[in-house]
Amino acid sequence: MRVVLLSGPNLDLLGDREPAVYGTARLADHVRAAAEAARAHGLELDHVQSNHEGELVEAVHAARGTADALVVNAGALTHTSWSLHDALAAFEGVVVELHLSNPAAREPFRHTSVVAPVADGLVAGFGGLGYELAVAAVVRLLQERHDREAR
Repeated sequence: MRVVLLSGPNLDLLGDREPAVYGTARLADHVRAAAEAARAHGLELDHVQSNHEGELVEAVHAARGTADALVVNAGALTHTSWSLHDALAAFEGVVVELHLSNPAAREPFRHTSVVAPVADGLVAGFGGLGYELAVAAVVRLLQERHDREAR
């Protein structure tokens, strides 16, 4: 089974950008933790990071029919990208939205997610631990789907 982790704009700056909000770990550290968690559950994890909305949309399209789940940390695109929303709506697997910080506890513009309506769940506010929690959520949701389909 395959999971694709999508990282949106400015996440390539983790470790340098606003460490008081996002911590000092780099994106590579978070990807490594997610990959290790995925491997522990027998899942393969691929990662795509882009500062360009269209590239993330293309990554979702490429995951259709080839991936069982997406973990999406869309960064600021979470609040603005209807094209990403539409791409995720066309994905038939599990979708977990992920944020290092808790958007609900931040600026008002961060309180609305256009990803949330097409996601199966949200992991937010746990810092780097969120990557492992998002993979655990994927595992659980995939198992629940499998169990429903087996009935």
